[in-house]
Amino acid sequence: MARSALTGTRVRERRLLIGMKQADLARRAGISPAYLNLIEHNRRRVGAELLAALAAALGVEQAALAEGAESALFDALREAAASARGGVAGEAPEPELDRIEEFVGRFPGWAALLAERQTRIAALERTVEALSERMAQDPHLAAALAEIVAAVTSLRSTAAILADSEEMEPEWRKRFHRNVHEDSIRLSEAAAALVAYLDASQESETGLSSPQEEVEAWLAASHYHLAGLERSNPAPAESLIAGVPELASGAARKLALAHVARYRADAAALPLDAFCAALEAVGPDPGALAARTGAGLPAVFRRLASLPEGVGPPVGLVACDGSGTLTFRKPVPGFTLPRHGAACPLWPLFEALLRPMTPLRVGVEMAGRVPQRFLTYAFAEIRHPGGFDGPPVIEAAMLILPPAGERTGTERPIGPSCRICPRADCVARREPSILIDT
Repeated sequence: MARSALTGTRVRERRLLIGMKQADLARRAGISPAYLNLIEHNRRRVGAELLAALAAALGVEQAALAEGAESALFDALREAAASARGGVAGEAPEPELDRIEEFVGRFPGWAALLAERQTRIAALERTVEALSERMAQDPHLAAALAEIVAAVTSLRSTAAILADSEEMEPEWRKRFHRNVHEDSIRLSEAAAALVAYLDASQESETGLSSPQEEVEAWLAASHYHLAGLERSNPAPAESLIAGVPELASGAARKLALAHVARYRADAAALPLDAFCAALEAVGPDPGALAARTGAGLPAVFRRLASLPEGVGPPVGLVACDGSGTLTFRKPVPGFTLPRHGAACPLWPLFEALLRPMTPLRVGVEMAGRVPQRFLTYAFAEIRHPGGFDGPPVIEAAMLILPPAGERTGTERPIGPSCRICPRADCVARREPSILIDT
């Protein structure tokens, strides 16, 4: 049984809770009060036999003393430590990571506050990154800003003419006044349209800007699992998208119908109960699942990404066409997927395009303040929807799974996209990053 350095703190908290004196607990556990005092201040490790004696004396399970201290709190504090600069002259010293459990045990309030602040800072940084990426790549936003600039420029020119021309024919002055009035209306309408566009989504700080994002918002709301298609008599496609608020545009509804058709085919080829049984038998390895079920890798990828909540490990999925454009995105915590612009060229997803029909298995490490490791499976499939005379259509998909085992040092360093990637020495960088000091 794993025991953390906070075992002593939990022993003390339990003893004080039940009103037991330190000398009484020491006597029942068969140790001296002085040694128990060292234990309670986390200055001595507790062996298995002594832990059992202390637990029996305190009337609790051993696990209640040996475990605790939520890992999420530790992770947040480690992330805060990783964001701090090294201790040099004139700056704060390096945080003592080896004493993090002692800090949590002695100052739980301060530890929780620091962790909460770090979580908030990380969320704000992600929002800034997304907004920066959007301002650089979103065509709708660029067009709206261009319209505002054009209206302002026209107003300024007309106003300058009126201000500099002391003597002007009444007819011309009337025309310029009409231009000012029309350009003012144009400016106000453009500004109102921009505000409405930015406020279009109540669920996201960055809003929805394309039909694909509308579909992804709909799928995210259903956790990517369409229960109506899992029955033996699946629900009609139209009923699944009727009245869905996320699918505001006709283009989004067409994309949603295409997704429903593919989902229906996958569910028929790989029924949920049978697929879950196979998953329990061989694990989430898509190659083993494909061999056991007789299905192709792309279908296995999609079924893993559409399982109900709580079934199987957290799974991410991203797909692209032959041009490298991302056509489907299901994020997984720690693996950032760009909403606008191109993704990291080092993703195994794009390597699969160069090696169609060849399965790839690559461990990766996503850049970040605290780099995250993942195991990815990528596969590119060639289809001929136009028959022998039509051009081949290539689609690649990349499954994103938690890492298997400890870090090996062979993981491929990757990022989300060049614009928001902090890796300064990347050989595949296309443009400077907003996160790197220049």
